[in-house]
Amino acid sequence: MPRAVREQQMLDAAVRTFGQRGYRAASMDEIAELAGVSKPLVYLYLNSKEQLFSACIRREAAALVAAVRGAAGGTSVPPVPADRQLWDGLTAFFTHTAERPDGWAVLHSQARTQGEPFAAEVAAMREEIVSFVTTLIAEAARSAHGDPSLPEREVAGLAQALVGAAESLAGWANAEDSVSAKEAAATLMNFAWAGLGGLMEGRRWVPSPAPVPVPLPVPSSSQ
Repeated sequence: MPRAVREQQMLDAAVRTFGQRGYRAASMDEIAELAGVSKPLVYLYLNSKEQLFSACIRREAAALVAAVRGAAGGTSVPPVPADRQLWDGLTAFFTHTAERPDGWAVLHSQARTQGEPFAAEVAAMREEIVSFVTTLIAEAARSAHGDPSLPEREVAGLAQALVGAAESLAGWANAEDSVSAKEAAATLMNFAWAGLGGLMEGRRWVPSPAPVPVPLPVPSSSQ
């Protein structure tokens, strides 16, 4: 069997084991058995448990980013509106995480809790997605007003919030068999895009004034 194919088999087994059992509990013996190879062969190909885990993170991160970018690339002619690109990207995100729950567990649950360099690998993937969403929000503001009226800092904050919400919602959607990828995407679009639309139309939420306390009457003293 070609080395590249054998290595992918090992990574498939490792992602499944890490995703379901956790990084600490997963053993190289278990991964080798699931892959149908000997443990020495796993070490020969991927050197150590740490390097195997890093390879799993990189593969799953690249696949997720490719799925989102591929769906929301906006390369069609005429150009797809920014809200449609975001919808397509979110749908692809929830579809991908539902179809590869072990990979999503590796990225979202395991890698972030095992320290460096694993957390750094996931942070780089997340920043790439945040940067992409930031661009979509800025383009939406530009198309709404003819210029990017939202401050750059505010756009970046909105993108961070949107990606964080998608990550949390993916965990909920994967736990609920009745929730489809499109339903999860629609939930987030209804929650987020309505608010973004208000910002682009100049309608911003501001806290209402705090109520002024009314002094209680002082009881008159009896003689």
